[in-house]
Amino acid sequence: MRTFKTRWLARFARRERIADKSLREAIERAERGMIDADLGGGLIKQRVARQGKGRSGGYRMIVAYRVKRRAVFLYGFAKSERENIDPDELPFLRGARSDGLPRMPQKTREALEDGALQEIDNDQQN
Repeated sequence: MRTFKTRWLARFARRERIADKSLREAIERAERGMIDADLGGGLIKQRVARQGKGRSGGYRMIVAYRVKRRAVFLYGFAKSERENIDPDELPFLRGARSDGLPRMPQKTREALEDGALQEIDNDQQN
C-alpha cells in the first residue's frame, strides 16, 4: 500500500502539525474496513486526531483511495472550522482524485519528482 499527500495537503499538515504517523493510521483504519465516510467515486473521508487530542475534535481528510493499492490525501479541514464539505465540492474533488492517483508508474514518479505528490513512508519500511 503506497500512501501520498498532495503539495497542498503537505502544507496544511505542516501548518496544523499533523504528523505523517496520524495520516498512516487513518489509512490503516481504512484498510481494516473502518472508513468514516464513503463519498463515492473512489473518495473517502477519514478522521485524523488533533495533536494531543482525539479524532472526534480533530481534522477531516478527503482521500482518493484504492483498497490495498494507493491512497492520496487531497484535502483536509478542522472540524471546528467547518462541519463538512459542500455537495458542489465533490465534482472538483473527484477531478482531483483523477489527477492525484496517476495510473501509470511513470506519472507517479513524475508527480513525486516535481513535488506535486509526497510519499508518506510506511512504518514497516523503516
